[in-house]
Amino acid sequence: MSDVRPCCKPVSACAGLRDATGAGARARRWPIMPEPAPALAPSLTQSLTGKRVLLTGGSTGIGRAILLDLVRQGARVVTFARHPEPLHEALRLAQLPPEAGLIADASDSADLDRVFRAVDDQLGGLDVLVANAALGSEALADTQEQEWRYVVETNLLGYMACAHAALPRFASAGGGHIVMISSISAENLSPGESVYAATKAGINAFGLAARKEWAERNVRITLIEPGSVGSDMQECTPEQQRQAIAAGEMLYAEDIAAGVSWALTRAGRCDVAMLRMEPLRQKGG
Repeated sequence: MSDVRPCCKPVSACAGLRDATGAGARARRWPIMPEPAPALAPSLTQSLTGKRVLLTGGSTGIGRAILLDLVRQGARVVTFARHPEPLHEALRLAQLPPEAGLIADASDSADLDRVFRAVDDQLGGLDVLVANAALGSEALADTQEQEWRYVVETNLLGYMACAHAALPRFASAGGGHIVMISSISAENLSPGESVYAATKAGINAFGLAARKEWAERNVRITLIEPGSVGSDMQECTPEQQRQAIAAGEMLYAEDIAAGVSWALTRAGRCDVAMLRMEPLRQKGG
């Protein structure tokens, strides 16, 4: 006959969670967890319908795929980009009105102020920030100072500025979720990516530290590290990208969008801190 009995004590008080050398570990090797109730199953996910989302860099590549996926799931989205033509095309594909997209630069604080005023006016608040606007870069030795500083200000400081502006709006909403699109470059550290990898590693450090600081505010932070993805940032041609995807060496932008939606639709108690998404045959990993 088993001596296991229901336990309603705090997790920290359970003997089975003591150090592996303690008496509790000798008496019971693993903590005893209750069986999940079938009635709880629907709470494992949440809907994006009606969620108020700011997506940075939503005009091309991964950003456009995220925009289309969020809108398809019923989210209310405002986005911005630097160039009008691809932005207008993305809005057309998403069947969003022109005012849902702004021409703005993530490195410009005045532009970001204008973007967040549009969020307040159009959405009436904010539930989700998806920070995606970013630039590629040559190696530091091959880049002029003005160029690499602009990449750092866009990729890293732009993410931080948007997160900072989102905080008071999350407070009004009772919490929020930030998804930051990072890159496996932060860990692979490939030659030629010194500037880009530095910005992505900075994003990772910021996000992982901030999620601990802001958990008490009911703010979740998810970092997503894509590997090779077919997009306008790739140097190869669209045909070469299609061949790489067919060979399992590259992902569709829509694959990353699906990862974003997966993280956003987990139950509020579940914080997806880091999600790395690579093609089956990732090069340089």
